[in-house]
Amino acid sequence: MKLYDAAISSAAARVRITLALKGIAVERIPVEIVGSGAENRRPAYLDVNPQGLVPALLTDDGVLLTQSLAIVEYLDEVYPQSPLLPSDAATRAWVRAFVLAVLAETHAIVTPRVVNHLASLPGSDETTAPAWRRHWTAEGIDALEALLARRHAVVPSRFCAGDTPGLADVFLFPQALNAGRVDLPLARWPHVEAIARRLADIPAFADNAQATLR
Repeated sequence: MKLYDAAISSAAARVRITLALKGIAVERIPVEIVGSGAENRRPAYLDVNPQGLVPALLTDDGVLLTQSLAIVEYLDEVYPQSPLLPSDAATRAWVRAFVLAVLAETHAIVTPRVVNHLASLPGSDETTAPAWRRHWTAEGIDALEALLARRHAVVPSRFCAGDTPGLADVFLFPQALNAGRVDLPLARWPHVEAIARRLADIPAFADNAQATLR
């Protein structure tokens, strides 16, 4: 398999973490996604992924998969060792809702292409984009903290939805690191901070996401 990857991408980090947890080796193809050397909007990469996004995974069967959630769930189905989803339907639904709270309600509105477009709009200045990222990152993690607090009051666990890392943790950890990038200390979210620090002690997480916890 081939993984089109970018070291600074939170979305790609989710796939790297999953691969590490499951002990799967892939060929990694770096794709520059920021600055004057960005490759993801050039024709060569758009031929790989028309969305111009990372990650993208080319399977051994020649199928190209995009979007981190789809890739991670594919890997979990094809490589069932160290399963990421719980066995009972209600907890699986909770985990998927938590993951979508990261993807759809937080990460999607602070990606570089969104922030760069915002910065180009009339009336924007050098403070607009950073303030936008900080606001929506904080609001998104506020919601994750509330979801975790409510669940753990009823079902205590070391990680998001159990005593071993799972799908929710794969998506939480890069988002927790993003808080540090916008100068938001995790101490304001005690459940998120506790889980993130436990995950940081696991090499599959610590070695496959870029940044440090604050």
